Amino acid sequence: MSRFVDRVTVHVTAGNGGHGCASIHREKFKPLGGPDGGNGGRGGSVILEVDPQVHTLLDFHFRPHLKATNGKPGEGGNREGRSGQDLILKVPDGTVVLDTDGRMVADLVGAGTRFDAAQGGRGGRGNAALVSKARKAPGFALLGEEGQTRDLVLELKSVADVGLVGFPSAGKSSLVSVLSAAKPKIADYPFTTLAPNLGVVSAGETTFTIADVPGLIPGASTGRGLGLDFLRHLERCAVLAHVVDCATLEPGRDPVSDVDALEAELAAYQPALAADTGLGDLSERPRIVVLNKADVPDAEELAEMVRPEFEKRGWPVFVISAVAHTGLRELTFALAELVQRYREERGTPVARRPVIRPIAIDESGFEVISDPAQPGGFIVRGPRPERWIKQTPFDNDEAVGFLADRLNRLGVEKELVKLGAEPGAPVTIGDVCFNWEPSLGTIDDVPVTGRGTDIRLEQNDRVGAAERRHQHDVRRGLASDDEDDL
Repeated sequence: MSRFVDRVTVHVTAGNGGHGCASIHREKFKPLGGPDGGNGGRGGSVILEVDPQVHTLLDFHFRPHLKATNGKPGEGGNREGRSGQDLILKVPDGTVVLDTDGRMVADLVGAGTRFDAAQGGRGGRGNAALVSKARKAPGFALLGEEGQTRDLVLELKSVADVGLVGFPSAGKSSLVSVLSAAKPKIADYPFTTLAPNLGVVSAGETTFTIADVPGLIPGASTGRGLGLDFLRHLERCAVLAHVVDCATLEPGRDPVSDVDALEAELAAYQPALAADTGLGDLSERPRIVVLNKADVPDAEELAEMVRPEFEKRGWPVFVISAVAHTGLRELTFALAELVQRYREERGTPVARRPVIRPIAIDESGFEVISDPAQPGGFIVRGPRPERWIKQTPFDNDEAVGFLADRLNRLGVEKELVKLGAEPGAPVTIGDVCFNWEPSLGTIDDVPVTGRGTDIRLEQNDRVGAAERRHQHDVRRGLASDDEDDL
């Protein structure tokens, strides 16, 4: 049995960028071939795309964790790594994307509309792209960036021209089944529809869509029952049709009181997308009243009694029987006229383009603040320093020296001196904390040593092969723990 899901939470992760390659060209009879390490490939992005053939968010309900592929690392010979493949997720028309705080980040309406849910990480630069006047043969490459990870809420708000509103078992599903080719569930016992049913109706030269919105009850606008989930599907409807059960036997109910109760809920519900759709509040949409089940004895007489009350409000009234197929032709053409009038007032719709609302970020800036967790320590914040930290392989001294040059040119060292940082002060950038040593100078001021090394970094904590062999012999009792034995 198929299920209708109109609200899900998804966890999307873009692919990581591939690492750059550190390579030197070697070929017979061609000395000093130079660096030829290629850049890493870009990580794949996660993209949401509207597909008219998709009508529910059911797939994301069972598979909420989605990840794009990573980029491939670069290779020697100036060969760049292959970019990761974008993960394109098909969503229904009318899907709204929210962040975890409830803020709307995208409104996907129209076939082919796209939204980048998570951006793939950029690939690291190879050593061929790091060549400079002072560093002609870099012995390192930059690491690829991690892909973006986000938690998003997807909400489906049905896109239909006419929305049928009414109490449970008012005959809305039956009306959709006789006006269109849709086949919703219909039974001879009381029950309420749990998923909107969409149908396509033709009246002369006008074709429009009609939605059977699940039954509402008093208090729906405040969340009683599943009211908020149901009202969500009315936000995009241009015309609202009240379907009233004129044959109900429940005490205290009559057509006028039913419509008044639903009108109160519609007036209380404020659609979140009123400004975006341009349709205004639900209380301002055109109305039409459909008095159903006129084939039941005394129902038609009751419908004629309440007709003047609705006509006083300026609402067209139609007495029909969805079971006996009476009064349907007049209703169909009346709905088509209202829809056509709305389309003429709105004008010819233009294909929607993705709207990107970037957050302004000054990547050239940074700030240095005192570290509350470490006395005398500092924290450096900024998009560029934090990105450079993630790109640096800290097991390579030359790469660390390259990072120091970039931070120095950005002005981080001057800012630390200005704030009174002492030599050896702990400085944290991103997830890395190191002891600051001032006045290291730039690569232009010191001689260039072997690849992968930097003379400015006198301390080297890496354990060499000879020391590892000595420690192994000490554990076995074959040598004493004395540095002279090395």
